[in-house]
Amino acid sequence: MAAKISAPCYLPCSSQLRKLPRSNASVRSPRFFMASTLHTREVENAKKPFTPPRELHAQVTHSMPPQKIEIFKSMGDWAEKNILIHLKPVEKCWQPMDFLPDPASDGFEDQVMELRKRCKEIPDEYLVVLVGDMITEEALPTYQTMINTLDGVRDETGASQTPWAIWTRAWTAEENRHGDLLNKYLYLSGRVDMRQIEKTVQYLIGSGMDPRTENNPYLGYIYTSFQERATFISHGNTARHAKEYGDMKLAQICGTIAADEKRHETAYTKIVEKLFEIDPNGTVLGLADMMRKKITMPAHLMYDGQSDNLFDQFSAVAQRLGVYTAKDYADILEFLVQRWKVGDLTGLSGEGRKAQEYVCTLPPRIRRLEERAQARAQKGPKVPFSWIFNREVQL
Repeated sequence: MAAKISAPCYLPCSSQLRKLPRSNASVRSPRFFMASTLHTREVENAKKPFTPPRELHAQVTHSMPPQKIEIFKSMGDWAEKNILIHLKPVEKCWQPMDFLPDPASDGFEDQVMELRKRCKEIPDEYLVVLVGDMITEEALPTYQTMINTLDGVRDETGASQTPWAIWTRAWTAEENRHGDLLNKYLYLSGRVDMRQIEKTVQYLIGSGMDPRTENNPYLGYIYTSFQERATFISHGNTARHAKEYGDMKLAQICGTIAADEKRHETAYTKIVEKLFEIDPNGTVLGLADMMRKKITMPAHLMYDGQSDNLFDQFSAVAQRLGVYTAKDYADILEFLVQRWKVGDLTGLSGEGRKAQEYVCTLPPRIRRLEERAQARAQKGPKVPFSWIFNREVQL
């Protein structure tokens, strides 16, 4: 997934978040605070547990009326025939080793040296974006957990045989290869500080996420539809950049991951399309609700133990490189509105018609706001990124 929204400019919901003080009286960030790991006797004696970054908006749970759970139960046969077909048999799937030097071969060292030679031409700003995308993919346990909070479609036993549960587990298994592959490639490149990256992944998984889907599969599948398309765009653009920098293998890797994301996007958008067919009023209200909240990117709580604004800085670099931008955010919404034929819905309630008008007119409004922001924007400062040994990158 990953991302996978973030959106570099990933449009985090900053307006809904506020500052909280840290225990040492400093301030973390506009979004969350992190307990310091201070090696003092007082802290050791207190035995303070790990305190991850927190979502600071009011959390809402189980917002879907109980009777609507029956809709998803009734969709089981449909999901088996129309959603599970978007999974590939494991034996026909690519695996990370298909793209990496073979450690069992006699030429392993030469293959690694060739990889490292290619990566020398990659600029630091691209590495920052690639690492951020990889970290987003590596937080996969959080995303499976989030989907398994959704009422009516969760995997109740951990090995449930409902089509919804089968999809979630197999989708997770397919997505798991993305972080594995990017992680190993970056490790072999020698261009990045893997320990700092690994810390960031640990912080991010420990932090979790609340995309404000409220255990509601209407909201959850709208969110995943948006996110899968965002990661498809982001990985596609990193592939294009890698090709420009002369690393054709990395371009192939990013393009292959993008193709997976596109296939997963197709499945999630089909689910929401079916919901629009069964319950157009409830679904358009859900879409408007998610867009009013803004689609929060999965990795927006990333922290490396150093930078209080790591996600915003990563997003700014991605925006400047054109890997994922605010324009992409508007384009995704416009694509989904057209894909789901939201403008053609009829028979809606008064509230439903207002929601319909809101989402149909939102993309051009986002674009206008972004154009004004870009006109006022000044070139950002250079900041160090721990992921690349604190080398500085222009925001």
